[in-house]
Amino acid sequence: MAVPPNTRPHSQPDHHTNGVRQSGSSPPHDVLAATMALVQRVAGAMRTALDASGVNILSASGPGSEQSVPHLHFHVVPRWMGDGISTWPAGRSGHRLSDDPDGKLAAFLAREWHHRS
Repeated sequence: MAVPPNTRPHSQPDHHTNGVRQSGSSPPHDVLAATMALVQRVAGAMRTALDASGVNILSASGPGSEQSVPHLHFHVVPRWMGDGISTWPAGRSGHRLSDDPDGKLAAFLAREWHHRS
């Protein structure tokens, strides 16, 4: 069973925000949690009602992500074995970081965690 791309369910919160985490427009934690609960419910319904063997949950956040609509939303795409769709990047990013990206990310998250506690 094929689901046309323009009819695939997506979840969008009532609170307007441009993406998952962007300066000045991040959704409150409770709004993001409620949105993800709806995504989970839709995904479960697709697995049961459509007999999908899996789902992909897709979201683009920010101009560098190919976000085409400037608000937070998630696409929940039903999947079946051998359906011919690939949602994983086919190659590597051409952008190269000169420093240690894992170390920078870990340090940032540790500082952010410390400030919240």
